[in-house]
Amino acid sequence: MYMYRQKRYDDCIREVKSKLKKSPNSLHLLNYQAMAYSALKRDKEALLSYQKIVKKGLETKIKVIHPFENRKVPLYIANFVLMEYGTGAVFGCPAHDQRDLEFALKYKLDVFPVVCPKNQDAASFSVENEAYVGDGKIINSKFLNGLTINEAKRKIISSLSEKKMGEKKVTYRLKDWGISRQRYWGCPIPIIYCKHCGVVPEKKENLPVKLPKNVSFEKPGNPLASATEWLKVNCPTCGKPARRETDTMDTFVDSSWYFIRFTSPKHNRPTRESDLKYWMNVDQYIGGVEHAILHLLYSRFFARALHKTGHIPKVFLEPFSALFTQGMVCHETYKDPNGNWLSPEEIRVCLDSSGKKIVKCIKKGSDVKIGRSVKMSKSKKNVIDPIDIIDQFGADTARWFVMSDSPPERDISWSTEGVEGAWKHLNRVWRLTKQITNMLEEKNLNLKSFEDREIDDFIFYTSKFIESFSFNKAIAKIYELTNFLAKEDISIEQKIYGIKSLAILMEPFTPHLSQEIWVTIGEKGLIAEAKWPAIKEWKTKSENIILPIQINGKRKAEISVAPNLTEEKIKELILREEIIKKALLNSNIKRFIYVPGKIVNLVI
Repeated sequence: MYMYRQKRYDDCIREVKSKLKKSPNSLHLLNYQAMAYSALKRDKEALLSYQKIVKKGLETKIKVIHPFENRKVPLYIANFVLMEYGTGAVFGCPAHDQRDLEFALKYKLDVFPVVCPKNQDAASFSVENEAYVGDGKIINSKFLNGLTINEAKRKIISSLSEKKMGEKKVTYRLKDWGISRQRYWGCPIPIIYCKHCGVVPEKKENLPVKLPKNVSFEKPGNPLASATEWLKVNCPTCGKPARRETDTMDTFVDSSWYFIRFTSPKHNRPTRESDLKYWMNVDQYIGGVEHAILHLLYSRFFARALHKTGHIPKVFLEPFSALFTQGMVCHETYKDPNGNWLSPEEIRVCLDSSGKKIVKCIKKGSDVKIGRSVKMSKSKKNVIDPIDIIDQFGADTARWFVMSDSPPERDISWSTEGVEGAWKHLNRVWRLTKQITNMLEEKNLNLKSFEDREIDDFIFYTSKFIESFSFNKAIAKIYELTNFLAKEDISIEQKIYGIKSLAILMEPFTPHLSQEIWVTIGEKGLIAEAKWPAIKEWKTKSENIILPIQINGKRKAEISVAPNLTEEKIKELILREEIIKKALLNSNIKRFIYVPGKIVNLVI
C-alpha cells in the first residue's frame, strides 16, 4: 500500500510541476490535492501508515494572504494533508503539530510558537525538534496574546465573522447510509414487488413484517431468498401474486432509536410524552471510536426525524447528555520471513545474550518480524481469545488488566506480561485477606464507628476516579491501599476496616474475588448489594497531580505523583512504569523534558 500510494503521489507531483511551468498561478489548490490523493483509501490503518511516510512537498508560486496580518505565506502541496479532512487545505502550524514541524524543518520554513506553557517565559520559549502539543497561553499572536486556546478560537471566529471573511458553522459528517443487509437477522424491509404495480410498500396494518421461522442456512447467500412460502404474498394494491423484499435492515436502524422506545415499551404507539419527560435524556453514551462517526450520528438523526414526525418534543433533539469513547484492545503483530501473519500461539519470545527481545517461529524455528501493536483482527492473526485467558487466569484477572493498563478512552496494548502481573496482584490480595482474617478470628472487634484518615483518603480518591471513568487511576489507588494494608506497623482495626473497604472498591473490577473476600471476612449476602464506604474528604491532605507521559510527542501513559517531587524522582518513577519500559525497549532517551506540574516528554 505504501509504495503504491507514494508512486501515485510522485506521478502527480511531476504532472503538477509541468502545469505550473505553463501557468504558475492558475491551478486551484483543491485541484492539486484531488490529483495527489485520488488513490488514498479511507480505512484507519491506511491513514495511519500514510501519515507516517517521509514528508514531501512542492512549493507553488501561489501566495496566501494571512487573514489578520498584511503578509503573505507560501502555498505548498504536501503528501500528508488529507483530502477528506475539511476542505483538504490546512494552515500549517509547525510549532504545535509534529508532522507540520517535520515538514517545516525539511523545507526550511519559519517555526513560530503560538502556544506557550503557562509556567514558562514566552520570550525564551522555543520549539526545535519536538512540537509542543500541550495546553497553555497564546503568544506571538498580537490581539490573541495571553488567551487560552479555547478563548483564542472563539475570538478568531468572532473576528472573522465581523470582517465578513467567514462565519461560525457546525459541519456534520453524516453520509448516505446503505441500510440493507443480505442476511436473516434484522428487520425485514416492508417492500413488495408486483409485476403490475411495481414497487409497493406493505400495508400499515400488516407491520411489522416478521421473519419466517423455518428457514435453511445450508446454501450460501441470503437465507430469505430461499424461504418460498414467506416470499409469496399478494400485492397490497391490486391483490395479485407478488413477492417480498428479501433484504433486512442494518441492526443500527433498531439501535438508533430503541433507547427512546425503552421509555414506553408496552405503549401502543412508538413513544409517550409523559414517559419521555421522565426518562430522557440518556445520561451516558459509551461506545467505541467508530460510534462517534456512525451510530451516534444515526441516533441523533433519528431523534430529529422522530421530532419532525411528532413523536418526540424538540427538547430531546440531542438525546445523549454525555459521550464517552473507549479505546480498542491492541496487540503486536508477527510475520514470518515469507511475509505471512503468525498468531501469538505460533511464536516463541526469548532474549538474546545482550538482553534484546527476539521472536522465533515455533514450527520452523525461523526469525519472526515484530510489527507494531494494532487493533486485534482475524486478518492479522493478533487476536487473543478471552476464553483462553479466563481458563488460565480467571475473568477477574482479564478485567483487572484491561482496566488498569491505560485510561479507558485510549487503546490498550495487550501483553502476556501485563496479564501475569495483574494475576500476581490479585493473588497477593487474596493472601492478604487470609492473613487479616486469621487476625480477626483472634479478636472480637466492633468497627461500626471506626474511621481512619489514610484509608478514607484511598476511598475518596478511588470513588472519585471511578465516577470520572478514570479506572486506571482508581486501580492505582487500590494498589496503594493494598500496600498500605500489608504494612506490619498498622493496627488490626485499620487492617479489618481497610480489607472490607478494599473488597467493595474492587468489586466493580473483580466481582468474583471481591465476593470471596466478603464472605471470608465474615460479611453476609452479596457484596454487590453492600453499601459503598462513606466518602470522607480530609481537607488538609494535598492531592497528587496526574502527569501525562509522552514519548516523541505521543501520549503513552500517565502517573500520579506528589506535587512537590523533584524532577529526578519523577524520572525514576516514570522509568519504573511497565508500559514505559516496553515502549523504551532497546531505545535510549536523548532528552527528558519535564514541564513542572503539567507534562513529561521523553525524546528517543
